[in-house]
Amino acid sequence: MTRTGSGRIALAASIVLALLSVVAGARGADSPQWGERFTRNMVSPETGLPAAFDPSNGTHVAWTAPLGDQTYGSPVIGSGRVLVGTNNEVPRDPRRGGDRGVLMCLDESDGRLHWQLAVPKLTGDIYLDWPRAGLCSAPTVEGRRVYVVSNRGELLCLDLDGMANGNDGPFAEEGALLTPEGESRVDAGPLDADVIWRLDLKEAPGIWPHDSTHASVLVDGDLLYLNSGNGVDNTHRRIRRPDASTLIAVDKATGRLVARDEERIGPRIVHCQWSSPSLGEAGGRRRLVLAGADAVVYAFEPLAGLPPAGAPAAALCRVWRHDLDPGTVKDAACELNGKREAGGPSTIFAMPVFVGGRIYTTVGGDRWWGKREARLVCIDAADPDGDGTVALLWQHPLARHCMSTPAVSDGLVFIGDSGRMLHCVDAATGAGVWEHDLEGEVSGSPLVADGKVYIGTQRGRLYAFAVSRDRRILGTTDLGSAIWGTPAAANGTLYVASMKQLHAVRSRPD
Repeated sequence: MTRTGSGRIALAASIVLALLSVVAGARGADSPQWGERFTRNMVSPETGLPAAFDPSNGTHVAWTAPLGDQTYGSPVIGSGRVLVGTNNEVPRDPRRGGDRGVLMCLDESDGRLHWQLAVPKLTGDIYLDWPRAGLCSAPTVEGRRVYVVSNRGELLCLDLDGMANGNDGPFAEEGALLTPEGESRVDAGPLDADVIWRLDLKEAPGIWPHDSTHASVLVDGDLLYLNSGNGVDNTHRRIRRPDASTLIAVDKATGRLVARDEERIGPRIVHCQWSSPSLGEAGGRRRLVLAGADAVVYAFEPLAGLPPAGAPAAALCRVWRHDLDPGTVKDAACELNGKREAGGPSTIFAMPVFVGGRIYTTVGGDRWWGKREARLVCIDAADPDGDGTVALLWQHPLARHCMSTPAVSDGLVFIGDSGRMLHCVDAATGAGVWEHDLEGEVSGSPLVADGKVYIGTQRGRLYAFAVSRDRRILGTTDLGSAIWGTPAAANGTLYVASMKQLHAVRSRPD
């Protein structure tokens, strides 16, 4: 072969490799956790996403997968799989019938079902595990492992490959786990999830779940951090487990509880601890931040590493706390949770978003309990004097109570509320930039991706606004079924779950 021929082949090969790298770069990245890794910011780097799609004629729809009939979970995407929580009103396995919380694992390319985790309901009290609510937690994917909190208040580590590569231990009692109490055991089958380990949060740290446990696991090295899901009982006026920890750290390899907070938030819970932690840096130090169900934001020192095996659970060291509603009752707040007017108890549903050394979250009444008013707030996460205090930088009034987590991008904060409004606020000052009546309550969070703000409503409409100081609607899509979760974007695809279907949307569907 001549040198000229070799040169041409080498040149052609380099062009092919360059093209492949461009294609790979355009494909984007996974979205393996609810919100950005660590920070919880509802922002994605994906580009080339459509502003609207049409499920009726398939425009921009790559695939659609049927779910149950109530879906409150938000989709996550990792290692070629899409996972989303729903219920079992449309059973996918005749061996697993009845009311259950279901985590579906779908193929990213075409939406076909690989496996499901179909967990029976807790019995005896509907307020422990609300009928037909399904599995509400968003899972977290790392490599071939999935970490999820079930409707029964269990932290589970699952094999992303399911039973396709056998039943990987040490946990091998999937049949018992997936069989309702009082029924004959049905052994695990090919559609069942493969559980690697299980930690029952009702036993350690000893929570009392309420309605449905909701947590999004944060992975930090060898550790998992998550909110415990402790809540009120069926009277809504009593905390059955006042001493249960609210924030815990777990060994991700074994499920061993290794650390817990000692703030004793339990007696001050208004409804339930449904907000998950975030992690970021402020003042040159890493901080683990939890927005408490008592309307207080707490910052802790992250663990330096995994404690030795056999060591008792350590105490998470609190660095600072900031009460976002100091003028309201704290201890026994749940006894006043029927008080709807100003002065009623406050709570926090939103995750704390950690951006640029600041914490963005919301505080106010509960959708069901407490005062109706709510606020978007910004806290300086640094504690310059080391005295356990931080500064409230600004606050912005919302139309009504808020279950949504903020998205911070391009100097703007976007947040939806139960007053049907989407708010655009200046991230530096808290000044209102614009707002829009969405004509439907917002329960999920906005997603910023590709210069667009995607947000869904309980009336089943998905909006796309421009990330801009000028209010511009770029597209709307009617799904015909309520949207309770948060859209996700990964690898050039937008994922939107309604109560009944999951849509994978691309500008150029394959």
